[in-house]
Amino acid sequence: MKHVTLPGGQKISALGLGTWRMGEDAELLNAEADVLRHGLDAGLSLIDTAEMYGEGGAEKVVAAALEGRRDEAYIVSKVYPHNASYDGVISACDRSLKRLQTDRIDLYLLHWRGQYPFDETVSGFERLKSDGKILQWGVSNLDADDMKELLGVRDGTKCAVNQVLYNLSDRGIEWDLKPGLDEKQIPLMAYCPLGEGRLLRDASLATLADRHGVTPASIALAWLMAQKNTIAIPKTSRMERIAPIVAALDIELDEDDLALLDHEFPPPDGPSALSIV
Repeated sequence: MKHVTLPGGQKISALGLGTWRMGEDAELLNAEADVLRHGLDAGLSLIDTAEMYGEGGAEKVVAAALEGRRDEAYIVSKVYPHNASYDGVISACDRSLKRLQTDRIDLYLLHWRGQYPFDETVSGFERLKSDGKILQWGVSNLDADDMKELLGVRDGTKCAVNQVLYNLSDRGIEWDLKPGLDEKQIPLMAYCPLGEGRLLRDASLATLADRHGVTPASIALAWLMAQKNTIAIPKTSRMERIAPIVAALDIELDEDDLALLDHEFPPPDGPSALSIV
């Protein structure tokens, strides 16, 4: 497994699994949990979820997948912005812990910016850390200006990660957000790393994948992990797609590969609004 290092020095996996749109149908819980277990068996120990996903249903899927195996996994979950007051974030975390059937969340994120000031949310996160309910905290869907503001509040520099949309076809964050995170040594967690499936149908990516004897998904994920301090969290509900995800770990893209991908998926030539799904 490839790893990235959090600001506090802890190493975490550079590749994991997402759970967006899981937990929406109780009849699928066991099947979805089986996919996560299969990923865990294959070394994908980082699992990302949120109280928003299936209104807590995805967290229950994670709990089912990790029954008897909690210590093998690194759990990331997220709090709704409307629950991100000082008291609200503590209550929301308690509810997530109950659904996850665990005593701690490894990394707890603010899902996106809402009505509460950053210093209030951060104070709640720090209280959760001191109580041992979370080990680290971070944010999601914050742009460069948001991050500058966050880092300026008390304890804001303890932010461990920013999770945003990032993939070959959506590289806008490379203009300002990602350089700023790299300067502060704050890892970036990339959601929708396969462009919600669009990249799997790209002809140029398929050609490069054939050259390496892998799938387009493997190439797209390998490219992300080749970027500095970047974690990819693809989501799948299909067992057979775990192997191509894991295969990305063994791919070393050379300079020609990277130049080809830059030609087909150009980096930004100016600032743009943060993409959000």
